[in-house]
Amino acid sequence: MPSTTLADIALAAGAAPVRAPAGAVLFRPEEACKGFIALSAGVIRVGLTSAGGREIVLYRVGPGEICLQTFSCLVEGRTYAAEGVAEEAVEGCLLSPEAFDALLGDSAPFRRAVLASVAERFGDYEQIVEALAFTGLQTRVAAALLRLAAPDGAARVTHEALATEIGSAREAVSRQLGLFARAGLVSLSRGRIDLMQPGALRRLAETSA
Repeated sequence: MPSTTLADIALAAGAAPVRAPAGAVLFRPEEACKGFIALSAGVIRVGLTSAGGREIVLYRVGPGEICLQTFSCLVEGRTYAAEGVAEEAVEGCLLSPEAFDALLGDSAPFRRAVLASVAERFGDYEQIVEALAFTGLQTRVAAALLRLAAPDGAARVTHEALATEIGSAREAVSRQLGLFARAGLVSLSRGRIDLMQPGALRRLAETSA
């Protein structure tokens, strides 16, 4: 018998179905939270933009996971501080703030699933802080390429999007990719980076210096 998901529990509690195409902005900084979203399909990318315009991806939300931004807004009654964009077309359901509060108090399975996902999200934040503070650019670029690569070994991403992924400047990322290309580790084309030596990139990604 299939396990009960967050979306199943939310739907049973009266959540409204939600669908959004890829590229849709689901929430922005300073917006009030409309409720708790539980995905059954798709991915939401959550990121921050600095006053100077530099962007960084904080984490991604998929089925069975929760958005820490949304959880914080619901629990603390504040507005969003980050932006959420549908990286892939999403399907799920939206539970009103009042229904979320009631379900969190009344449903032990829902409460356990939510708190477990919150703990995972804090782990994501710790990794971001560690990467920005203690790892070099080549390590971060190599790790991001491995993370974003499809099964065919290609990361379909622009230099600008890769810079956003790791919270760096596009120019610096382009220089590093050029070094990788000259070393034969990757092959660069418009909107695509082919990983020619994933093993070597993996060794670089595991380097903390």
